[in-house]
Amino acid sequence: MLLAYVLLLEWTRALTATIPGAVVPALLLGGAGLVLAAWGWPAERLGLGTTRLGLRLLGGFALAAVLLLPAAARVSAVPILPGALAIAAIAVSIGEEVAFRGALFAALEDIGGAPIAVIGSTLAWTAAHALSHPAEFLPAVAAAGLLLAMWRLVFRDLVGPIVAHAIADTAL
Repeated sequence: MLLAYVLLLEWTRALTATIPGAVVPALLLGGAGLVLAAWGWPAERLGLGTTRLGLRLLGGFALAAVLLLPAAARVSAVPILPGALAIAAIAVSIGEEVAFRGALFAALEDIGGAPIAVIGSTLAWTAAHALSHPAEFLPAVAAAGLLLAMWRLVFRDLVGPIVAHAIADTAL
C-alpha cells in the first residue's frame, strides 16, 4: 500500500510538472505528500534521530560530492536555480528521502530484511523517476538510489541522504 501511494504521488507530480507554471507547486505539494508517507513511523526508525548530527550532516556533504561527480566532469557551468524552484527542489528531495529511504525502506526491512529494503527501495525509487527522467538517465538514478540506500543501511541514517539529495537536486 505504501509503495503504491509513493509511486502514484511521484508519477502524478511528474505529470503535473509538465503543465506550464505548475513545476514549483507540483514539487512543493509532491514533497509534502511524500513526507506524509512516514506518518506514524518513529523518527529513529526512519533514520532521523539527532545523535551524532554533525557527523551525519558532514556525511551528507560527502555523499553530495559523489553524486555531483558526473556534473563536475561537464565543461559547462553548473546551472543556478531561481529561488522558488530551488526551495521546491529541496522540498521534494526531503519528501523523496523520507518516503523511499525512510518509510518504504523501514517497511521493506521489516518484511524481508536488509537486502529487500536496499533492493526494493532502489527499484521503487528508479520506477518513480521513469516519467520525469529520460530512459538513458535511469541507470544513474538507480545508482544514486543504491548509494543512498546503502548509506541508510550501513549508518542507519537518513540525514546524510537528505542533505546529499537536496544539494544534488539544486545543483544539477
